[in-house]
Amino acid sequence: MRIAMVLLEDRFVRLEPFEEALRGEVRVALDSDPDAWDIMVAPAYGDHFDGWWASALAAMRAGTRIAYAVRRRSDGAVVGTTSLYEINPAYRRCEIGSTFYRPEARGGPINPACKRLLLGHAFDAGAVRVEIVTDAVNAQSQAAILKLGAKAEGVLRKHKITWTGRARDTAIFAVIDDDWPEVREGLDRRLVAF
Repeated sequence: MRIAMVLLEDRFVRLEPFEEALRGEVRVALDSDPDAWDIMVAPAYGDHFDGWWASALAAMRAGTRIAYAVRRRSDGAVVGTTSLYEINPAYRRCEIGSTFYRPEARGGPINPACKRLLLGHAFDAGAVRVEIVTDAVNAQSQAAILKLGAKAEGVLRKHKITWTGRARDTAIFAVIDDDWPEVREGLDRRLVAF
């Protein structure tokens, strides 16, 4: 499995791999809802942004992450970020995460469009498993992940320590290659409705 660091797009979004020219637009998007970062593992807004940005670029250089700016095609605005990360070619697996959207970009076609592109890119590259994880207290995120077609696999107790010091339980979801045709069809049907 080798996941290429390429631009991905459909009629709703353009996923642009991080590069220095995107830094300012990504910062503005991530600063749009500071309260949303309270339950995240690591913050990426305000004074936290520079360290987060540097960490994302370092992981990209190491080949373990592809971080994307999410550009809304309808108006050209960068409305958030998402990543393929924890890329493990030996196990042919990766995760989708580090996802944040500006409030006005939530609840429409942006998230399913991003997930359709990312899942397709990973499976086309030979992945057999793509995980999506979230905080076990984040019921809204879990509902959105299930709506994508991922299967719930359980909760890892005290799996991560968040930037606020809280021991986080992590809800684990996954799409495996056997599930992908059905999940892809469901996402395609969903996106046609927008």
